[in-house]
Amino acid sequence: MKFAHETPAQRAVFAPGEAVRTVVDEVARLGSGRVLIVGGPSARALTTELSEHLTGARVHDEVVEHVPVEAAERARAVAHEHAADALVCVGGGSATGLAKAVALTTKLPIVAVPTTYAGSEATNVWGLTRDGVKTTGVDAAVLPATVVYDASLLLTLPGALAVASGLNALAHCVDAMWGPRADPIDRAMAQEAARALSAGLPEVGAHPDRLAGHEQMLYGAYLAAVVFASAGSGLHHKICHVLGGRFDLPHAQTHAAVLPHVLALNAPHAPEAERRIAAALDAPTATEGLAALYARLDAPTSLKELGMPESGIAEAVAPVLAAVPEGNPAPVTRDRLSALLRAAWEGDIPR
Repeated sequence: MKFAHETPAQRAVFAPGEAVRTVVDEVARLGSGRVLIVGGPSARALTTELSEHLTGARVHDEVVEHVPVEAAERARAVAHEHAADALVCVGGGSATGLAKAVALTTKLPIVAVPTTYAGSEATNVWGLTRDGVKTTGVDAAVLPATVVYDASLLLTLPGALAVASGLNALAHCVDAMWGPRADPIDRAMAQEAARALSAGLPEVGAHPDRLAGHEQMLYGAYLAAVVFASAGSGLHHKICHVLGGRFDLPHAQTHAAVLPHVLALNAPHAPEAERRIAAALDAPTATEGLAALYARLDAPTSLKELGMPESGIAEAVAPVLAAVPEGNPAPVTRDRLSALLRAAWEGDIPR
């Protein structure tokens, strides 16, 4: 029980049905008067409404997955041209990631309004992609000052995307069990987050138009992101960052396809974490529990179906090996990693 646990300061407001009013209030709390609103075309209705309620606001809608450096530089130029003194991001992890890229160099405060379960809004982690290589880092400047969670914004999220995004959040819980800075507080929070997410996932998958499931999911996704930021990026996220940047794969779906295989690799070597994950999934073992959950969902399971070429298996091994975090429970060899990637490519869920 000897450890140091650090929790970054952040305000989280859960306000179903009240996103616009709450964002206006939170911007006022920051004392900001020239806001740059970052949100892609799918969030246009909300970004337009926010721009009408925030004096001196401007909308930037060039949101690209994995945040290419070129897109980040253009957004930074818009922020400079607008003389922005705060950022509001609306959308999933790509919108949040772009706002973070701007904050990384400008130090502008962010008010984040998530419309998926990506969790990026509750971490101090940034990511940028250049020439197919995704680089991540940690900087206090990119942690949003406030997160506004409005579950009503997710009622139009397609069920398949809700499931993939929720499994991405679940991956935060699993990685946090054995991340490089994981401690007993992280593992306890990760267990509660996994419990909430595993309960909410079947509900949002079957009934994406019901508020209760999204409220449960946002609660779990927030906890998962907080604990992931504390514990640090584990093997699962290192794999997904390599695959996503190199092959331009969809973010949440890639996490969903890879998660069962990393769990199957590490769980036998991390008995306490395995017991906690199994308990959260209400199953005899963690691997059985995750397989049973996937069986109830229309979940992405194959990297092949996401567009990764078979040649990518061999191509990804070296960069992933170079990024394996210190202290990963299971030894990660070239053969083990190749087998893991092959199984994820084919979509064979471990049971």
